[in-house]
Amino acid sequence: MDPQPQPEQVKYICGGCGEEVTLKPNEKVQCRHCDYSILFKKRTRRIVEFLAR
Repeated sequence: MDPQPQPEQVKYICGGCGEEVTLKPNEKVQCRHCDYSILFKKRTRRIVEFLAR
């Protein structure tokens, strides 16, 4: 049997204290350190390319 894939965790930067916060799907969008609710998604180093139509 194939193992179940782990839920993807996404890393964010808190807008209040600047700490890195890792959130799971369906988790409350809030910093665990300062309870600030504005989080910014970290940029990726991977090349992302979209096809324009």
